Amino acid sequence: MATKTTKPAAKPAADAAAKPAKKPTARKATAAAPAPTAQKIPAAHKKNTKSFTLRHQDVSKRWVMFDADGVILGRLASAIAMTLRGKTKATYTPSVDCGDNVIVINAEKVKMTGKKATDKNYYYHTGYPGGIKERTRAKMLEGKHPERVIMLAVQRMLPEGTLARKQLTNLRVYKGATHPHVAQAPTVIDFAARNPKNKRG
Repeated sequence: MATKTTKPAAKPAADAAAKPAKKPTARKATAAAPAPTAQKIPAAHKKNTKSFTLRHQDVSKRWVMFDADGVILGRLASAIAMTLRGKTKATYTPSVDCGDNVIVINAEKVKMTGKKATDKNYYYHTGYPGGIKERTRAKMLEGKHPERVIMLAVQRMLPEGTLARKQLTNLRVYKGATHPHVAQAPTVIDFAARNPKNKRG
């Protein structure tokens, strides 16, 4: 026997008419976010960010003098090295020889703390095989050239390089209280009065 297929009954038109038709919904227009505005900085708050660099032709050197009588060697050498480099000036530039000319008198009267005068050795070589020699600071102060103690101390407080070697030539150390630079009218710096620890005896 053949099977009969039944089609689903059609919904009445009345039910379709009863349902309201869907209206197209309009998308809500979203307002674009305003662009951020740059705040104006008051002129009083602006800072000058330009870095200052001293030119070679604008360098002005002066002459200063230190008295090493009774002054501690390390403290004196540190102050001399800073003066030679120009770090005591507001116009200090690392790549420019902007320091001052320094005169040191009474080099043989410099003092050292502890056993630094007898335990510290300086070595030199005669140039012959086995010709290495040593001497202490005490022997150097008693010898012909006591100014070499201050020269070596300052040299070891300067950076290595051609600029430091040039700055070291601006240092003049003399034995005794006299020096041949009276015409330059050097400014005397009372280094011992800066700090009571700067002087002994």
